[in-house]
Formats: sequence, structure tokens, C-alpha cells
Amino acid sequence: MREIRIGEQEAGQRLDKFLGKYMGLAPKGFLYKMLRKKNITLNGKRADGGEKLAAGDQIRLFLAEETVEKFTDQRTPAVPAEQGAEKPPFSVIYEDRDILILNKPWGMLTQKAAPSDLSLNEYMTDWLLASGRLSQEALRRQRPSVCNRLDRNTSGIVTAGITLKGLQGLSRILKDRSCGKWYWALVWGEISQPRQIRGYLRKEAGNRAQILSGPGEGTRPVETAYRPLARGGGCTLLEVHLITGRSHQIRAQLSAEGHFIIGDPKYGRPEINQRFEERFGLAGQLLHAGRFAMPDRDCPFPGLAGRVFQAPLEKRFSRVLDGLGIPRPDREADAPEHRRIGGMEERGCRPGIHGD
Repeated sequence: MREIRIGEQEAGQRLDKFLGKYMGLAPKGFLYKMLRKKNITLNGKRADGGEKLAAGDQIRLFLAEETVEKFTDQRTPAVPAEQGAEKPPFSVIYEDRDILILNKPWGMLTQKAAPSDLSLNEYMTDWLLASGRLSQEALRRQRPSVCNRLDRNTSGIVTAGITLKGLQGLSRILKDRSCGKWYWALVWGEISQPRQIRGYLRKEAGNRAQILSGPGEGTRPVETAYRPLARGGGCTLLEVHLITGRSHQIRAQLSAEGHFIIGDPKYGRPEINQRFEERFGLAGQLLHAGRFAMPDRDCPFPGLAGRVFQAPLEKRFSRVLDGLGIPRPDREADAPEHRRIGGMEERGCRPGIHGD
């Protein structure tokens, strides 16, 4: 028999959800069967799984220890412990007991696309385990997870929850869009004025997106604002404010405006990408999630209300900007003043400015 006492970090979730995390390899049918047979109890009583857990609740598993272990994911780090602790393949911008804000490198998946993949999610969990920030017992109770996604070939800020509080808080502000997200993109062509563009995105074959001017079957509305920061070499460095959040939104909308992202193999122009590859050794698109702002009101993490986090550019992005004589946007002296978090009154992005 194993006894589990619920702490503050696990409180607030359904019993069946907790059991599904604690014994992550167990079929759901098995867990519900054990609840019906009272082989799993809550506070000494039969439970159906829908009960909401509170701090101090006691769960008893009247199961053989071998059975519990068989259904528990005893995670083996994907990288050696010393590397996972000291040299994770990402950088940490901010961490506390509940959340992480990470800088994802270009070329890394945010989450698995296939069972054999290694993604930021796995590398993050390995690092937490190897560095002692997370124990195997804590992992049984709550699995850390990234809360927003970036394309494999987009670098920059990814948020992640370590605890239930962190996961729920980040998920809420991402869903209600009370947080702010700004990207840096090097695009082809010269842009001199800020714009706010709207359209309708439709996913097509080959994992591509098409931007339409009006709604249609299978379309979803998209809205993006941008402002030019600097120009050079026939290109413009943009700061892009993501208002809606659809897959490929920035890449497809900018391309539809005639200003595709340099290095983008899907929405760019091969001859231009080839030119940058030959000159700078560039591989992949120059799109970076550079800033993330917590809401200034009703923030789930009061100590972080209104705080803005910044992810430095990778060397490959900086090398191109230096070669074109364009100032880097991640230097503090070049950082734009933050006006209103999560809204459209960022510098150069005013309501009422729409695309044609």
C-alpha cells in the first residue's frame, strides 16, 4: 500500500487527473476500475475520480508496489546528468518554484512531433531532474510542461510551468491574451511605417498557411501589428506584436504583405535565401520571440506583475544584422519603452491601423 498526501502544489485539480500524472503509464480504464473497487481511496472513502483535491487530502493506493512502479514513468535523462545540470541546450531567462522562462534555440522542437523526438520539453525536464530542482517523486505528482509553442526554426522565449500553479497561471494569461508577446523579424524590403494587419488564415496541404482578405471555409481570423526598427541591405528589422496566435501567422502574414522573413524556406524566396546563405552561412529563418510581458493587472504571479522579459538574439541572427549595419534590438540601449502590456498601444501600434 502506498499513501500520498496532497500538498499545496497539487491542490485544485481533479483526482483522476492527478492519478493520471502519478501513474502516467497506466491506462485510464485501469485507474477507474481501481477507484470502483476501492483499491484507490480518497480520505479513506470511495471516490469516482471527479473530486477536486485539497491540501492535506490523503490518497491510498491498495496496489502492489511492483504495480505502482510499473505504471510510473521513471524518467531516464536524455543527456548525461552532468551535461543536463550544467549545459542545457537552452538558456534560462527567469526561474522560480512555479515557472520557467526559457530562450529556445533555432532548430529545436518545442514539443515532440514523434515519440522518438527530443524537444525542449524533454531537455527542460532532464535539466530540472539533473540539477536537483525536481525530484522523481515530484515528477510523479506533476509533470512540467511548456505552455506556448514556437516553430522548430523560430528561436526565443518559451514559457513553462513547473507546478500546477505555474501551468494554470501561464495557460490562463496565454489564453486570455493578457500577456504581451513581441518578436523580431528581419524581412525583405524597406518598411518605413508601422502597420496593424488583419486577415484570415487557412491551413493547406504541406503544413502551409494561406492568408485571405475575407472569411471562408476553414479560415480563422489573424491580427498582427509591426513597426520598423532599422533598415539596411534592402531589408528591414521589424518588431512584431502578436495579437492573435495562430500557427505560421507571422510568417504567412508578412509574406502576404510582400515582406517575407529572410531565411524562411516555406514562405520566402529561394534566391534571396541562397544569397544570405552564401554571404553569412545562414540556415533557417530570422524570426525570434524577443520579449514577453506579464499582465500588469490580475497577474497570477503578483511579484511579476508588469514585468517584461527579454531573450538575447542568437549569434546567427546577430551576425546577419552586424553584416548589414543594423543595430541589434536586444541591446538594452535600443530597447523600446514598454507602454501597455497585452494591449495595442505599444509604440507604433495603435488601434485603427489596418491592412488593405
